[in-house]
Amino acid sequence: MNEPNLGIAEVDRLKIADGLSHLLADTYSLYLKTHRYHWNVTGPMFQTLHLMFETQYNELALAVDLIAERIRALDVFAPGSYSDFAKLSSVPDDSDNPPATEMIRRLVDGQETVVRTARSLFSVVNGAHDEATADLLTQRMQVHEKTAWMLRSLLA
Repeated sequence: MNEPNLGIAEVDRLKIADGLSHLLADTYSLYLKTHRYHWNVTGPMFQTLHLMFETQYNELALAVDLIAERIRALDVFAPGSYSDFAKLSSVPDDSDNPPATEMIRRLVDGQETVVRTARSLFSVVNGAHDEATADLLTQRMQVHEKTAWMLRSLLA
């Protein structure tokens, strides 16, 4: 296959793909956590949280595909195993079944972690004039910031 000629230097393309791989891992880890909480939430807010978590994990499932496809568009293979994601993710894994309010707190933290990961990529993305990735990052940040706000509102 021919080397891509996207107007992005190879060193920048590889840095961007590496950063997107971390974003993908964070997003997938948050997807798993949100889906798990959807299954296991209990208490007086069950119905509300069960439906809210379902909406959130469905959105995250679509997002992982967008991020992975952007990595591929940069001609780099996207990570896709649990071990890859465990090495790359900043979203902490958990295996307990916390009460609903703790689930919400942890999801706020996860949403904000994804925002910080996305934001950290802008220096290399902007320096490389990679507007397509900048657009993806901006869209992801908007979704995660709004979701974090909505979840935080439940804790007020």
